Amino acid sequence: MSGLARRIGLFDATMAVMGGIVGSGIFVAPAIVARSAHSNAAILGVWLVGGAAAMLGAFIYSELSAARPAAGGQYVYLREAYHPAVAFLYGWALLLVIETGGMAANAITFARHFLALPIGENAVAAIAVGSLTVINCLGVSAGARVQSALMVVKILAIAALVTFGLFATAAPAAVPFSGGNSLGAALVPVLFSYGGWQTACFVAGEMKEPRRDLPRALVIGVAAVIVLYVAIAFVCLRVLGAERLAHTAAPALEVMTLAVGPRGASLIAAAIALSTLGFLSQSILTAPRVYFAMAEDGLFFRSVARVNRRTRAPVVAIALQGALTIAIALAGTFELILNYVTSIDFIFFALTAGAVFIFRKRGSTERKIPGHPVTTLAFIAVCAAVVISTFRQHPLQGVIGLCITLLGLPVFFLWRRRS
Repeated sequence: MSGLARRIGLFDATMAVMGGIVGSGIFVAPAIVARSAHSNAAILGVWLVGGAAAMLGAFIYSELSAARPAAGGQYVYLREAYHPAVAFLYGWALLLVIETGGMAANAITFARHFLALPIGENAVAAIAVGSLTVINCLGVSAGARVQSALMVVKILAIAALVTFGLFATAAPAAVPFSGGNSLGAALVPVLFSYGGWQTACFVAGEMKEPRRDLPRALVIGVAAVIVLYVAIAFVCLRVLGAERLAHTAAPALEVMTLAVGPRGASLIAAAIALSTLGFLSQSILTAPRVYFAMAEDGLFFRSVARVNRRTRAPVVAIALQGALTIAIALAGTFELILNYVTSIDFIFFALTAGAVFIFRKRGSTERKIPGHPVTTLAFIAVCAAVVISTFRQHPLQGVIGLCITLLGLPVFFLWRRRS
């Protein structure tokens, strides 16, 4: 894609992969998992299985990104494998629901843990999004540096949690508590917690060596997050035990309080705030490149493909996403929106994995997926299981999310006719 500057190296790309995954969810997800998987072995096993699924996804996207290292990532894979309409629907859902809804929710989470300003949490969320939007409009280098710095701080915060947890008094010998295990239900929040690695592919057009560095960043980043997540789950189990873990709303807070005392609450609150801020930074850095690619294809406002001559950043695309996110955050409707998007996100995951079969049949990819086609089919099966599970749990929200996505079809044909 012309106009964008290739300024992102392997380190920043790896931090983008990790930043897209690690948000505030990992600090509460261990408790949700423990309510379904009632033994230590089952709880840790679910986190390992979820990590394996994420690694399969990383290998799949590594092959796709090496073959098509262009700005837009998943949008490009869907466009070239299936039809521009499929890619447009993905970008449409990303802009209206998936990315902006997730960003608004994380911005509110940040505001709830950031008490320095004497104003409402919605206003704090809007300020956070606006500030990071301005930083990313200054150029991909500035955005990448901020994102990398925030990710390093998040890693240090998680390392502190794990270290203090290892030296805290352990819970009594764990025994499974009453109730049967539901490993399928436990796996859903784990897969959600591991999601987000694919967004690093959006900035392939601004990487110095995308064919070499992006596949490496995906695998290294996901592997590092697996280590961090399993370590957090282990520490929560060690300090709280399976039963207490299942009955707490804030496992990381309890671990730090038991390990360090009242000061632990302040430390973990700061860590959660930094994690959400890091997620916002990563989203603002990566996702606008999808809307940029849509506009370059003539399927969106031409101005969205505009690149600032000095900063070489797609400032209109970045500002558009920032404005929509701020609107959702100020309206406070993000909680409803988040229920709509889960199944839609995993439908596009499955379609993207299916693109591997199409590209290999055409002979247009390098073979980078270990165990293909078994492993690729296994990833698609996991995605299907998540979609089915979310539609069962939230049928109304699932249907609404599907309708919002499909409403993009007439918009696609309108834009295509116009262009």
